[in-house]
Amino acid sequence: MMSQIQSNIPQRQSLQGNQACALGAIAAGCRLFAGYPITPSSEIAERMSKELPRVDGVFVQMEDEIASMAAVLGASMGGVKSMTATSGPGFSLKQEHIGYGIQAEVPCVVINVMRGGPSTGMPTRPAQGDVMQSRWGTHGDHPAIVLTPSSVQEIYTQTITAFNFSEIYRIPVVVLYDEAIGHLVDTVDLPNPESIKINNRKWADGPAEDYEPYAPDADGIPPMPLPGDGYRTHTTGLTHLESGFPTQVPEEVTRVTSRLLNKIELHRDAIEQYELSCCDDADILVVAFGITARASERAVNNARAGGIKAGLLRLVTLWPFPERILQQLVERASHVLVPEMNAGQLILEVERLCPDSTPVSGVNKFDGDPIHPDEILAKIEELADE
Repeated sequence: MMSQIQSNIPQRQSLQGNQACALGAIAAGCRLFAGYPITPSSEIAERMSKELPRVDGVFVQMEDEIASMAAVLGASMGGVKSMTATSGPGFSLKQEHIGYGIQAEVPCVVINVMRGGPSTGMPTRPAQGDVMQSRWGTHGDHPAIVLTPSSVQEIYTQTITAFNFSEIYRIPVVVLYDEAIGHLVDTVDLPNPESIKINNRKWADGPAEDYEPYAPDADGIPPMPLPGDGYRTHTTGLTHLESGFPTQVPEEVTRVTSRLLNKIELHRDAIEQYELSCCDDADILVVAFGITARASERAVNNARAGGIKAGLLRLVTLWPFPERILQQLVERASHVLVPEMNAGQLILEVERLCPDSTPVSGVNKFDGDPIHPDEILAKIEELADE
């Protein structure tokens, strides 16, 4: 049925970013959306409410963001690919349940369309203030996968990737972009449904009496029990053994928590995504993501036209942070520049990975307007004159 529905959608469409997100989710196999309206993400819920019934899916408007995240987790435990969408304040409310999803290893996708903050802030204006919340918003030591598309087309493809990653690694995956891209309208080429690579979670097989719900395979990922298949499971947010039952024995806690952390670290090569522009001989390296990466690319091109050797590392995977490529690039760069629409969050991670001999500067803006290419170019020119 999905192929029939998708074939009725023109392959080339003029789409808003949030609409592309909804269509990407449907193409990935999402069959439940639970959410609560919040600017600037509401168009995702609106489009999902129309598309899901066409593929025998379920749309639920919950009473709040906390309940929305709980519904997504419950549906996923039942075997349904599930998603929610929100913005900064709602993302904060979801954090406890995101932590539950990480601990219980429940696949799902969370879309966060960023806006100005803190608190109610500026609901209709773009920002990039959830960089660290997307990584450390929930409590405790935990892994994270956060994808940061920078175009309408990429919102579509990265939403599909988010579902694939969540299914493969049994983890809530965050897609993080700002209001400017969410409301941007662009021409998008939708791939033929049959050409889209779709990954599904590993289901448990073998004798039910030998099954342990959190016993990992060689890849560090435990197969999930499909409800109705006869596998006993115990699901909890407490630190638990392979059996699913809680433990506070230090050696056991160390073992099971290390496995939880390492299951993402072991698969960095398959998860990390980035794009390089003019980096082969870059003396000034710009590191950016999302709408700011678009401005940075224009600034880098203009700097090159003026004889300045600038390059751009565009982050598609924000977390896990692409550490190795950054460390390789800074070996030949004399300065690193981090433009971002906040008071300085991404720069903290860049500084951590750069040697003391390589200075790191920021271009920071949090007034509700995107950073203009000329603002980044001016800083590049200033650094080139030093």
